Order: sequence, then structure tokens, then C-alpha cells
Amino acid sequence: MDIKQAEFSLSAPMVSMCPKDTKPEYAFIGRSNVGKSSLINMLTNNKKLAKTSATPGKTLLINHFIINKEWYLVDLPGYGYAKRSKKEVEKLDQMIRGYILQREQLVNVFVLVDIRLEPQKIDLEFIEWLGLSSIPFSIVFTKADKLTPNKARQAMEAYSKTLSETWEEIPPMFLTSAEKKEGRAELLDYIDSINKGLATA
Repeated sequence: MDIKQAEFSLSAPMVSMCPKDTKPEYAFIGRSNVGKSSLINMLTNNKKLAKTSATPGKTLLINHFIINKEWYLVDLPGYGYAKRSKKEVEKLDQMIRGYILQREQLVNVFVLVDIRLEPQKIDLEFIEWLGLSSIPFSIVFTKADKLTPNKARQAMEAYSKTLSETWEEIPPMFLTSAEKKEGRAELLDYIDSINKGLATA
């Protein structure tokens, strides 16, 4: 898939205020500081599309970007940011879960995971919740350039092994580096194949 156009559409504080549109939506989510904005900018070939920040947890709304006027890329707030008050965390959690569970246009959630870290409890719990809620999802490993190709592959295999302890089927996994544009074609081809499937359904 070639991204010719990527434009900001709107930011919504709740699912009811998301675009009144039937186009398919692909949501990106992960722990704070996982490199979500960098990945979105790399995928869309637009360094300024999603605001990257040195301070984790800057995304506080459901951000919609329209791609090629055909589908939406949705930037969701990160989870697990410790410096927020309990009330703020609960509000964000409600917004994220509300969108994921209620948004009919949502066709896939991409869960971003830092390839350098051991499987984190917070990520595994979120992945489990998606599975129990019957939400289609994939895992996107970020920051692959921080490891050697061999170490990155081993980390992916270890993660897959951890998941296989509780999952019968392992979700699709992608290895990416925003820095080196690694994994871009694979991710976009995957989205393209889903879109084509929806068009013929």
C-alpha cells in the first residue's frame, strides 16, 4: 500500500464524538513512551502528523487521521503512565475501553510493545483483555534498531512463547523501527489486505 495522503481529522474525548463515518479504523495503542507517535509518522511518511514528545503520556484524546481518504488511523492514549492521578488514569482507561468496545468501525488494534523489554504484566493484561473482549489485534514491536537483528528475533520468539502459555493462537506480530523504517511495508500490506477483504465481504 502506498500512502499518498494522511491528514488529521479530529480529536475526541469520547467514542460518541468520533467521526460519523463508516470507513474502517485501525487503532494504535501501547504503554507510554513506547514510540507510538514515531511509528505513526514513519508509517504515514509524515514527521509532523502525530506529535512526538519527550514527555510520555501526551496523547489524551482519541485522535483520528484519515489515510488516502479510505481508512482511519486512530492514535489512542498510552496506558500505564504512573505520573497521573488515579482519577485521570480511570478517565483515560474509560475512554480507551469505551472506544475499543463500542466503535463498530474498529477492525484491528495494534498493540505496541518495546522489543527491548521482557514481557510486561501491563501489556500482557491488556492483550488478554482484548482477547476476552473478542477484539481483533496484532502486536507491533517497536525500537528494533536498538537491538541486533538476531537479538530482536530472539526477543520476538520469547514473547511468542510467553503468549503461547495462555493463547491457543498467537496474534500476528510485526517487528518495526521508526528510525530505520523497518516493518513499514509489512504493516501497511497487512492493513491493505484487511481493507480488501472488507470491500469484498
